Amino acid sequence: MKLSTLLRLGRVSNLPTVWTNVLAGVTLGGASAHSAPERIGLLCGAVSLFYIGGMYLNDAFDREIDARERPERPIPSGEISAGAVFAIGYGLLAAGLALVALLALSRGGTGWPPVGAALALGVAIVFYDAYHKDNPLSPVVMGINRVLVYVLAALSVRATFTPALLLGCGALLSYLIGLTYVAKQENLREVRGMWPLVLLAVPFAHVQALQTPTGALLYVMLGAWVAFTLSLILRQQGRDIPRAVGQFIAGICLLDGLLVAGQGQPVLAALCIVGFAVTRVFQRRIPGT
Repeated sequence: MKLSTLLRLGRVSNLPTVWTNVLAGVTLGGASAHSAPERIGLLCGAVSLFYIGGMYLNDAFDREIDARERPERPIPSGEISAGAVFAIGYGLLAAGLALVALLALSRGGTGWPPVGAALALGVAIVFYDAYHKDNPLSPVVMGINRVLVYVLAALSVRATFTPALLLGCGALLSYLIGLTYVAKQENLREVRGMWPLVLLAVPFAHVQALQTPTGALLYVMLGAWVAFTLSLILRQQGRDIPRAVGQFIAGICLLDGLLVAGQGQPVLAALCIVGFAVTRVFQRRIPGT
């Protein structure tokens, strides 16, 4: 079993988008990421386990479809067995849940609320992976997966919901619905019924970020990135949906940064820009889809 196969299965190039999700969730929850960096670092590790485990299960559940449409994927190409991928996927989810529980129930933790959020995240991941094909609501389920990362991060440091967190969850959910809708078209020659793409505009209602230079920069960066990525989908010649999906995924970091900047945290917002750049570099080596 090659390391490159394991990395491809886990789509590890997208991990920075998970880490910026954690930063955004902590900040939107009303806590300072500077107050408990070690705890937040371990939380990033736990959510990374959830993400990679979910990506493994995605390939395991999709193995028959991939055999027809993407035979180069690791399972249909014979690089690894479906049984091994299932075992690793579920094992990573269990490890992520255990790490969240350890953090939440240890001294200085916030108790059972983040454990409940982690359980919900694990269930949502498995449900999406098992039933996303031919499910018209799968983009919503995918969005809920990422929203639960915000909730998990917020509850891990404060154990309360804030108006900013709820608004941020709405912005992230809208963006992910639009992104996942595009991803569902990946094996088609054209995008069918483009109205869900309108949801990609919802995050731009977060004008509070424009009050700071970093926020204004992120507002412009995210707008330009979304517009550029949409051009890959909407043009008649040279349409490249797989590339667009990867770019939209990287854009999650910019959205996180925009929301963080709106909470008056320019340093953390700048880290989200770094996360975006790192994701794009990693995606050149390991495909993000």
